[in-house]
Amino acid sequence: SSQFKKSMGSFIRKNWIWLLAALFVILTALAIWKSKQKPKGTEVSIEKVQRRNISEKVTASGKIFPEKEVKISSDVSGQVVELYVKEGDSVKTGQILARVNPDAYQSALERSRAGVNTAISRASSSKVAIQGATAQRDQIKVQFDNAQKTLERTKQMYKDGIVSRAELDNAETQARNLAASLQASEANLESSRNNYSASNYQIRDAQAMLKETNTNFERTIIKAPASGVISKLNIERGERVVGTIQMTGTEIMRIADLNAMEVQVEVSENDIVRVSIGDTSVIEVDAHPGKKFTGQVTEISNSASNINFGTAASLSTDQVTKFLVKVRINKESYSDLMSTNNSMPFRPGMSATVEIRTDNREQVLAVPIQCVIAYDAKAEINKKKKEIKEDQKNNAVQKEEKLVLDQNDFREAVFVRINDTVSRVDVKTGIQDENYIEITNGLSEEMEVVTGPYSAISKDLKSGSRVRLKKDKEEKKK
Repeated sequence: SSQFKKSMGSFIRKNWIWLLAALFVILTALAIWKSKQKPKGTEVSIEKVQRRNISEKVTASGKIFPEKEVKISSDVSGQVVELYVKEGDSVKTGQILARVNPDAYQSALERSRAGVNTAISRASSSKVAIQGATAQRDQIKVQFDNAQKTLERTKQMYKDGIVSRAELDNAETQARNLAASLQASEANLESSRNNYSASNYQIRDAQAMLKETNTNFERTIIKAPASGVISKLNIERGERVVGTIQMTGTEIMRIADLNAMEVQVEVSENDIVRVSIGDTSVIEVDAHPGKKFTGQVTEISNSASNINFGTAASLSTDQVTKFLVKVRINKESYSDLMSTNNSMPFRPGMSATVEIRTDNREQVLAVPIQCVIAYDAKAEINKKKKEIKEDQKNNAVQKEEKLVLDQNDFREAVFVRINDTVSRVDVKTGIQDENYIEITNGLSEEMEVVTGPYSAISKDLKSGSRVRLKKDKEEKKK
């Protein structure tokens, strides 16, 4: 054995180069054989293009509010001396809800009434003064007329030489005095009439003041402006409130019509363009798990809810712009809850999620959403043009003419399976739901499109790439 070992060692020392070469050839052959045994092409999954019903939805979260909710504040300031309702009570229009201390307004009302009586008394005095001034004017007018006749007779008698010049001058003087007295009585009568008119205006002013004070006094009695339920009560008996006449008043309570409820949600600016008045909705309320309600969009705000006009901060684009959307809850969808419970199933402030169905199309060509990719056609064309410049000039001219035919910056495409390869096909898309997207142009029914994996669709695959079907785990185990 020792002799065998010596002979083998001598053989290896003499032929080690040939042994290494033989080992290299064997390893190379094994690698080539293994590579041939490995499947060729990218492993992908496919799906046939089929016709489906697609319902496009916009999902948003928000809160439940009554469609009609009235905030009640006191018009006058003071202490609440009486409170006739509590939260949850049902009230009717005109029902007395509370009273504010009316003492100060009662005193003002009495002063206003006294002011009206005073103005009426002054008007009566002015009327009596008119009657006196009229009688005085009439008396002086009679005396003046008599003096005028006497003056005419005295003038005739003076011409006839019956009376002296002194008697004529005396008659003229008396007539002039009575004329002046008549003019003064006319002025006095006009002044009395003006005083009477002024006293009438004073009556109107006093009556307006009485009406105002009476209105303020009545405002101390707070009545329900609408029928509904007291959804919120902010005060207790004995608290003081600030009236709305001077400033923003204290909110005393709210009356809500719980028979008509709505969900107010905020929708982003990307989705709001698809929402329209009347769109049907599916509503899920956290307080009623597993229950779905229906509704309609009733109102869409024209301005974003997070915009503060007139400030520099409103010009910033850092914040997400959202718009307020109101969705009415159909009463028929929760009628069963109303029959089993005495109270209303919804309360203001409950959380809810709304799916607004913005569009619905039946039996349209559709593929899974992950199939569709977007690529920059212009960038690809520019890249190919650079490659073309390195080729011969004759071929470059022909290739460039083909590339410039239709250049949109961005296009949508899918990979269609053709035997063991794929081809990128440009498509036009329509609406989409959570899983599928409508194809309006580019594909036909029963064509096979690549659905995954996403890394292969977005990065690895190109037109002409070889692919192989992805096998299920169970088949691989078998």
